[in-house]
Amino acid sequence: MSAASTAALAAHDEPMTGTGPAGAAAIQRVGIIGAGKLGTALARAALAAGYEVAIASSGTADRIALTISVLAPGATASTIEELLDFADLIILAVPAHRFRQLPSDLFDGKILIDAMNYWPDTDGEDPELAAADGGSSVVVQAHFPGARVVKSLNQLGYHELDEYPRDHGAPDRIAVAAAGDDRLAVRTVMHLIDRLGFDPVDGGRLANGKLLEPDGSPYAETFTADALAERLSVV
Repeated sequence: MSAASTAALAAHDEPMTGTGPAGAAAIQRVGIIGAGKLGTALARAALAAGYEVAIASSGTADRIALTISVLAPGATASTIEELLDFADLIILAVPAHRFRQLPSDLFDGKILIDAMNYWPDTDGEDPELAAADGGSSVVVQAHFPGARVVKSLNQLGYHELDEYPRDHGAPDRIAVAAAGDDRLAVRTVMHLIDRLGFDPVDGGRLANGKLLEPDGSPYAETFTADALAERLSVV
């Protein structure tokens, strides 16, 4: 095992408290902004892991209530304002061109998982996202300066989120990385990943999230924790 793999897995292997790895924040309620295929798949995974889940989109909760009841039964349809009061951690799962429509102080103090991927064919041309040396999450962090942004949960499509969760220690369990500059936020997201049924890998600083995006090496492939840590060790 490489030194990079060992370091990336160290946090995952630390003793667990009642709620997660030592030092990780206790998370019981997950909020998801985005009621599309990815958002509802993440909701199903979180519900199966025992979390309380609320989903919000633009507009009123009634607008997405039927979709949520069919695609993520057990989750609560809410407004964004209600979700902010409800959630311990928030996943941003909207089309990448829409995050700037949200107020820059909306997520102040919150752990915000950026699960978005920038796709020019669907998001349109966005020179800032396309040219960002540190990947799109660096741009997201700049837009939400008070948020504790972690790049994660964007590596797999919604089919994989339904298909691949495994119990802890299963030999065919695959890995999902979390990259961020707030180390406590990263550790908290790693515990979430573990509970969702994947092996968490510490991806390092937020700019490393570029390797988790389309055209980055891990995207659309599945890896063991060691193999994914090795891929991320190139930066």
